[in-house]
Amino acid sequence: MKKFYLPLIVFATFISLNANAQSNNNDGGISDLFKGNPGDVNKLLNAYTDPLFKGFGNGLNGGWTNTAKTQKFLRFAIRVSATVSIVPDADKSFDLNSLGLANVKPTNAGQSVSPTFGGSSDTPGQAITVSDPAHPGDPNYQFKTNLPAGVIQYIPAPQIQLTVGLIKNTDVTLRLIPTFQITSDVGSLGMFGLGLKHNFGPDLSKTLPFDLALAVGYTKLTYSKPLDVRKNDNVAIPNQTLDGNFTGWNTQVILSKRLLFFTPFVSLGYLSSNTNVGLHGSFPFVTGATPGTTPGTANPTYTNYTDPISISGSNASTSGARADVGFQMSLFFLKIYASYSFAAYQSANAGVGLGF
Repeated sequence: MKKFYLPLIVFATFISLNANAQSNNNDGGISDLFKGNPGDVNKLLNAYTDPLFKGFGNGLNGGWTNTAKTQKFLRFAIRVSATVSIVPDADKSFDLNSLGLANVKPTNAGQSVSPTFGGSSDTPGQAITVSDPAHPGDPNYQFKTNLPAGVIQYIPAPQIQLTVGLIKNTDVTLRLIPTFQITSDVGSLGMFGLGLKHNFGPDLSKTLPFDLALAVGYTKLTYSKPLDVRKNDNVAIPNQTLDGNFTGWNTQVILSKRLLFFTPFVSLGYLSSNTNVGLHGSFPFVTGATPGTTPGTANPTYTNYTDPISISGSNASTSGARADVGFQMSLFFLKIYASYSFAAYQSANAGVGLGF
């Protein structure tokens, strides 16, 4: 069973964003975004993490089925798969000037476009200047740093599920991962999902040369990770956590045709996903600056805020039409799956399973 957890560990590693970095480092971690008042930081986090959560929400909706044919009564199948969503070019960067930031500005006025999480890791984040609100425009009270670089444009999401046949060409699918701690550094993860599929082919005609089904699926994943965001004094602040839940709905009309052991399929449908992620505990923010020992330099000053950040709403949600094409290959009890999805975030899914 350990190998089944690999996609989960990969995802949790991505979402952690190197959050244990000190807030004065330029290491590409989440702490590089803790510059400015909570309003500014919330806008920066939403802009930077937008493709991560949209991609993951899109992936949660994948991998439900690769055929319109349903399991026979009380027959069952177990499958493990992973969906990888591809961040589109439009979501690989964001413009600082479009966020309406109060105390954070690009250091170079003509260089305001910075990579998101889905941008290239070879593209550094833009230089920013944090101004002390009490001394606007005074270079002696401005703290300069950099936003994080991109991480990866391929966002993974896992699927582990059991499908059981019911009566009248209907089956039900359960996705369940009891909440467990992967490691103390990576955090805890849990998943629940429920799907229903009905094959209308036999209802329409006993001689119909293909299967035609309607499938609906719902998935919810919860995640929690301890954080360690500090001031320059490097003193740990206890009870910092990143907590979130991700939900997805998927509806598909599926057409498939079995050709011996090979079953190709196509489908049309609609998906939606929602993300609600928040920081809980006390977190230090760079909210001002004091003059440094060298003219024109400054040292950051901090303010602690409790439960300061929430990532949700339209910036962390996606919805729209989708089309899938793929296949299921049956080799006795072994089944191999693969498909490709065309949507706002295109994605690929692959997996293996056992059917009885």
